[in-house]
Amino acid sequence: MNAPGAHDGMGLVYAVSRLAAEAAHGAFFRGELVGLANVPQTGPFLLAANHASFLDPPLIGCHVLRPIAYFARKTLWQPGPAAWWLDAVGAIPVDRDGSDVAAIKSVLRALTAGRALVLFPEGTRSTDGALQAPKAGVGLLACRAQVPVVPARIFNSHRALGRDGALRPGTPVSVVYGRPLLPADYDDPAAGKERYQRASEKIMSAIAALREPVLNVI
Repeated sequence: MNAPGAHDGMGLVYAVSRLAAEAAHGAFFRGELVGLANVPQTGPFLLAANHASFLDPPLIGCHVLRPIAYFARKTLWQPGPAAWWLDAVGAIPVDRDGSDVAAIKSVLRALTAGRALVLFPEGTRSTDGALQAPKAGVGLLACRAQVPVVPARIFNSHRALGRDGALRPGTPVSVVYGRPLLPADYDDPAAGKERYQRASEKIMSAIAALREPVLNVI
């Protein structure tokens, strides 16, 4: 597998995949896109979003005009086109239980190299779109990396493609990007053992504060 950081420019496969996801959003799930200017154009950052659908990763990242890394389950790296594609777009393999030291090191290396990474603090998909309690993992990575965290919230993706597997084209899916949180906003080293969990909760609170935009119906 290619090491994180090997895709410093936007590779062809990533670029084509991003454009395809952006086109699909506009054609089948067109909602509002708010706050894209809050996403840093240079330097490392974490993009932390709520999670309710398999549509979330591509729709959260496809509007950002710079390469973004994603976590993917190690079990997806089976011989065949899927593994090739995951390597080509710079995905980072991780164990499903989230206690993957190698993945954490890969993320920190990627951030040190100036890359951006999408994370879902809830750790699993919501069944009904309601926000869930965050896990400590995103707080750990943010506190260890000391990088800005951009809160993002995706609305109605669970209706467009839910856990029942039914795809519902025509469902408007909106994406809102909030102002970046700096380390001083989320990290409290004096919190001791609760440091990472509290950081995750502050990040999740910033996600929860983002409101659904009113659809611009023409």
